[in-house]
Amino acid sequence: MPLDLTASSVDLTRAICDVPSVSGDEKALADLIEEALAPLAHLEVIRHGNTVVARTALGRSQRVAIAGHIDTVPLNDNLPTRLVEIDGEPYLWGRGTVDMKGGTAVQLKLAAELADPAVDITWMWYDNEEVDAAKNGLGLLAADRPDLFAADFAILGEPSNGEVEGGCNGTMRAIVRTRGVRAHSARAWVGENAIHAAAPILARLAEYRAREIPVDGLLYRESLSAVRITGGVAGNVIPDLCEVEVNYRFAPDKSAAKAEAHLRSVLAGFEVEITDAAEGARPGLDAPIAHDFVTAVGAEPRPKYGWTDVARFSALGIPAVNYGPGDPHLAHHDEERVPLAQIDAVERGLRAWLTRR
Repeated sequence: MPLDLTASSVDLTRAICDVPSVSGDEKALADLIEEALAPLAHLEVIRHGNTVVARTALGRSQRVAIAGHIDTVPLNDNLPTRLVEIDGEPYLWGRGTVDMKGGTAVQLKLAAELADPAVDITWMWYDNEEVDAAKNGLGLLAADRPDLFAADFAILGEPSNGEVEGGCNGTMRAIVRTRGVRAHSARAWVGENAIHAAAPILARLAEYRAREIPVDGLLYRESLSAVRITGGVAGNVIPDLCEVEVNYRFAPDKSAAKAEAHLRSVLAGFEVEITDAAEGARPGLDAPIAHDFVTAVGAEPRPKYGWTDVARFSALGIPAVNYGPGDPHLAHHDEERVPLAQIDAVERGLRAWLTRR
């Protein structure tokens, strides 16, 4: 069924959530988005894989990029969506309602309706945000069409409880290895147990105290955690290898290189392999256009602890913020749900700012 962009943002959220689009399977939803936008005379529509871009060309003095991803994490019997009531407040329940089809629906509705905004707008709906960075549709678009990223300010519709979350923490993953010598477990003293040797790694991580670091007026909290551990050959063999996967979320006051140096200092004496790293993004709220946005939507700026694609815009020198409906704590949750009032509030806030004169 075609998308009805004249529907309310709540109904549109429900419609696009009920089109499953787990990462790697976004084509059906991307097709619907492209088909709904193509007839709109005020927009130039560009398709890049399963990423859809729509932009105005009104000759305004400023341009804003507004983006949202259309993929979700895997389903777990949480579609189709349904309306629920919790403590007297209505919610839309189901996969994608928080992360981040509520924000995506608001963007689609405004893209269709705002033919004469106060700024030129480049709308971006992209695929594969929830998986490896190499597959990220926004990253692939930036590599092939950097011209589409020309903007004075960027907004990501990531869930932020309807508040403005500036910038984001960086993220780094590493494998920390200990090695030993295999032996029969009945004669354990003949070998060297790599799993036992990993105990100091876990102790250091358990004792680590996350730092809180102020950046441009916002207080970012870091974390350094073991997220996976593997090792062992068989039930009667002393293991010769143990690997602890570590995730470091670092404040945007430091580069990935400085974050790596800190991680290695914490784990000094062990073999450390960095497997993935993404720079964070400073809040960018000191830019006049960002200040105007925060004032217009009546929000209180907060830090974004998780990594989002604001970092891609920040790397290009474009201040960027997160602004969308939904509680980030419920992103990826099997009870994912968004208050209907937040969807409406984000639509009102974004509409008010984009139509100001």
